[in-house]
Amino acid sequence: MTDEEWEQLPPLEAGCMRAVQTLVIGGGIVGLACALRLQAAGQQVLLIERERLAAGASRGNAGALAFSDVLPLASPGILRQAPRWLLDPLGPLSLRPTYAPAMLPWLWQFWRASQPARVAASTQAQAALLAQSAAEWPALLRLAGAQDQLHDGGNLHLYDSEAQWRAAQASWAQRAEYGIAFQNLEGADALAALQPGLNPALRHGVFVPHWQTVDDPLRLCHSLAQAFVARGGRLARAEAQTLLRESRGLMLQLADGSLLLAQRVLLCAGPWSHRLAASLGERFPLEAERGYNTTLPPGAFPLQRQLTFPGHGFVVTPIAGGVRVGGAVEFAGLEAAPNYARADAMLARARRFLPGLRTEGGTQWMGCRPSLPDSLPVIGPSPADDRLFYAFGHGHLGLTQAAATARLAADWVLAQGRPPAAFAPSRFL
Repeated sequence: MTDEEWEQLPPLEAGCMRAVQTLVIGGGIVGLACALRLQAAGQQVLLIERERLAAGASRGNAGALAFSDVLPLASPGILRQAPRWLLDPLGPLSLRPTYAPAMLPWLWQFWRASQPARVAASTQAQAALLAQSAAEWPALLRLAGAQDQLHDGGNLHLYDSEAQWRAAQASWAQRAEYGIAFQNLEGADALAALQPGLNPALRHGVFVPHWQTVDDPLRLCHSLAQAFVARGGRLARAEAQTLLRESRGLMLQLADGSLLLAQRVLLCAGPWSHRLAASLGERFPLEAERGYNTTLPPGAFPLQRQLTFPGHGFVVTPIAGGVRVGGAVEFAGLEAAPNYARADAMLARARRFLPGLRTEGGTQWMGCRPSLPDSLPVIGPSPADDRLFYAFGHGHLGLTQAAATARLAADWVLAQGRPPAAFAPSRFL
């Protein structure tokens, strides 16, 4: 389903009340994956989205299935690097001064989650979820008829210096404990064998062979939606406003005054999810990690695979025949205007590392990743009402973890199991 087809969908009839079996709120990759998986399990599903399919981070992300990213962002290493990064307003991490007071509670919880015992538990939970997602993605792609959209090129992490590369070895050793395969590389020739055209000053890297990418995350979302509709699923443009508990089910009031009565509801609205959860009195420390990128047209650079520059917080990815340069983190809330100077800065750095990169003709983008302070998503039934299932807060790993989240949601609906306690909403409530 393309953007044009989405725009032709009629909105739900204003002022009426409709009854549905299973309602999914949110048309990003997590919501679409859940809807398709539930439908395959025999559920009658309605998915509503207030803007358009894949309107947020699902539209413009780097397209990676990053199964090796088992280490949470909340960690002592990030705490040590954050002050240096924050000194650069266009660096990998930025906090707008006017937003700093609103961020203090989240930052406090992030600091607590970065203590060694908490990090160890979060890493174990993250690794288990990623392993489950790696096992579930092939089946989800088959449901969507999108097997040809996945590629096995691996990922090449590139380091500015030998000191930076050696400092990263501890984190790679941690990944190895969870079965993550990688290969250390030294010398410009070793790097050029995997990616010609690099700046010869780059002489140290790590290659991750089991890293996968998709052609285009937006195309993948559209494929999931198309398969969902073809099997009888319903999509609708509607803005969810308030959830109410009733004996007959969960009542959702829409912005136009219409009502939806559902036997069960899955809340998958990304960085906006906490606002709807608050209508039931459940408050989550969810923040928007704003990311930026520039997508360059075909011919910009002969990119062989995804490249990651850990010291600079960005990646370079083959997307839809072109090249996407993006990443970094900005905390400024959901409503602040984009600062595309951040995208420009990443593009300039990419040009330094890839001297042959043609930077003209690009399209800039900004999207918000839903981020919780312990770097783990919320996946599980609401403590207030177990007819409501939360599935949000995946941070940088929404695309990667969508298949596992969908399976956990289906198991809950079919009463075949509950998600692991590490992702329970009650940890914040």
